[in-house]
Amino acid sequence: MGTVISSPVRLKDGARLYSVLHPATGRRPVTVVFLHGWTLDNRLWRQQIADLPECLGAPVRMLAFDLRGHGRSDATHGADATLEQLGDDLAEVIRQRVPRGPIVLVGHSLGGMAIMEYAHRHAASFARRVVGVVLVSTSAEGSSRTSYGLSPRLARVMRVLEVQGAGLLARSGAWRPHRRLMPLLAPGVRWLVFGHRVDTSWVALTASMVGNARLCAIGGFRPSVDLHHRVETLAAMSGLPVAVLVGSADRLTPPVCAATIAQELPEAELRECEDAGHMLPIERPECVTEAIVSVIRRAESSRRRTPSRRTVVKAS
Repeated sequence: MGTVISSPVRLKDGARLYSVLHPATGRRPVTVVFLHGWTLDNRLWRQQIADLPECLGAPVRMLAFDLRGHGRSDATHGADATLEQLGDDLAEVIRQRVPRGPIVLVGHSLGGMAIMEYAHRHAASFARRVVGVVLVSTSAEGSSRTSYGLSPRLARVMRVLEVQGAGLLARSGAWRPHRRLMPLLAPGVRWLVFGHRVDTSWVALTASMVGNARLCAIGGFRPSVDLHHRVETLAAMSGLPVAVLVGSADRLTPPVCAATIAQELPEAELRECEDAGHMLPIERPECVTEAIVSVIRRAESSRRRTPSRRTVVKAS
């Protein structure tokens, strides 16, 4: 994949975020900034990073980083484990690591919510720099639509238990004792975040990423996700090339979440991946890469051209 530049982004509160930049030759090529989901890290995007330059057929910079409390980034603290903070962190990452040129933002789950917060809290920067957005397995309505694939009654019980458990984890600091337990938890991970067809390597990678997340981040961000409501903020993306992806078997951000986003952005391309779950960058890597390529090409064609009518793509 050529040269890779790994360096920390130092934030105003002293926290350091691990980032990996894949530079590209050419005059100001677009930079694709990847934001992973809750409890994951930048490895989520390894297939997209490997395939995107060839699929695009043009130079493209790529930047992936670990959200605070995740992967190799510094631990977060109770007051900092919020989506608002993640939006501010993204603004600072862009300022330091991508100071010039057009940007396409790609966010999965919590990462997609962080993009919405960035658009809300840093509206001028978003309008000036961002030329396209790819939202993968995410929600503008927090966890209000999360069913865990259960009946409404059981889903309510599950949500209560999850919130209570998250509160305990949020007070547990930067420890990662669950790393040793991930092999035992793998069946639960498989059921919760994957669809009908699952490769053992997908589960292993996901379990490894979850094992690297600190307890304070696993529990700390849960209340902020509950409170997340940025449907109105989606208007900031109106007129931009946008792709919205969801798995038909997603138990955490089901297709209705994507439908809400698409309803607010009728020009967006909506892709529903049949039989896939929440982990589309791993389960359907080619579908995610194709969506990124489509957004980049549309952005290059004309950033503000009147978009065509939204199409719904059934991906196998």
